[in-house]
Amino acid sequence: MATPAVARLDAVLRRPGAKLVVWLLCLLPLLGWVVRGTTGWAGGLGVNPAETLLRGTGDWTLNLLLAGLALTPLRRLFSLNGPMRWRRTVGLWAFAYALLHALAYAWLDMGLDPVAIVKDLGKRPFALVGFVAFVLLLPLALTSTDRAMRALGGRRWQRLHRLVYLIAPLGLLHLAWMRASKGRLAEIAPEVLALLLLLGLRLWRRPAPRSLD
Repeated sequence: MATPAVARLDAVLRRPGAKLVVWLLCLLPLLGWVVRGTTGWAGGLGVNPAETLLRGTGDWTLNLLLAGLALTPLRRLFSLNGPMRWRRTVGLWAFAYALLHALAYAWLDMGLDPVAIVKDLGKRPFALVGFVAFVLLLPLALTSTDRAMRALGGRRWQRLHRLVYLIAPLGLLHLAWMRASKGRLAEIAPEVLALLLLLGLRLWRRPAPRSLD
């Protein structure tokens, strides 16, 4: 049972304004790149804008996937149901950044050349892993509406959206493989620990209270 303080916090998190705040927070990285790229503020997008955008959109895709995975543990461990209302917002923003990441790769790295893209996916396994993760994320974004949930049925919709438990590790593998190729694997230790914790909490079941009889 939630304590009075937790109940009050949950009531605040249930308010429509809380979802708007989450939406705006998800927008901030994209807004920052636009402002920096158009005004040169804070050094603009650096000496290599393509790398800045590729890395930034990829990092925020993974960050938001992990944030989405954290919502259920918040409910189970702390009786916070309000954040569950943010799942669609967080999930769609994760897809938006994944789409921007894919577009940055296809345009800025590959010049929108499909032949070059296919060759690159075959040559660089980390790029192929990222592509697979993006393809698996597509049906989740396309079925994020209430109409899609009703059409699929609750049980089938839930089974489909459990793909996120595969997509997040694939996204992390994509990042780890890429950073390892540049000798910077240690940088992703926080993401690795966060994913292991969240997947562990997914598997963990709180034991039922012992009977006093």
